[in-house]
Order: sequence, then C-alpha cells, then structure tokens
Amino acid sequence: MAKEKEELTFEESLERLEEIVKKLESGEVPLDDAIKEFNEAMKLAKSCDEKLKNAEEAITKIVAEDGTLEDFKVEE
Repeated sequence: MAKEKEELTFEESLERLEEIVKKLESGEVPLDDAIKEFNEAMKLAKSCDEKLKNAEEAITKIVAEDGTLEDFKVEE
C-alpha cells in the first residue's frame, strides 16, 4: 500500500498508521512482523507530526505589505 519513493500525504500516512495499530492490537502478528510494523508506524508518526508542525507554522504567518512573513496576531 505504501507508495515507493514517493512521500505519502498526511491523510495516507494517518490511514496506514491506523491500519498498523489495528493489526498490532489484534495480537495475531508474528514478532518479527510486529517489529517491522512498529518501526514503520514510528516513521509514519514522525512524518505526521512534522507535517502538522509545518501546517501550524504556515497558518500562523501572514504576508506583510512589504512581502515579508510576520506572525499572525489577533488584536483584541
């Protein structure tokens, strides 16, 4: 299911991560396979975390009149 040499989207990574969790929770995975699945899950979790951080950073910036990026601040 994983795309080869292509980065998965956030949604694809999350879906694959959920599949792995369900598989591991079933308890019917041989140990060697469980270790491989766990390692893949950790990589996917890291990728999802990085994408969320990048998205958060992107939406907290605005473009100023001079074209530079500034932190977005809500004035009360």
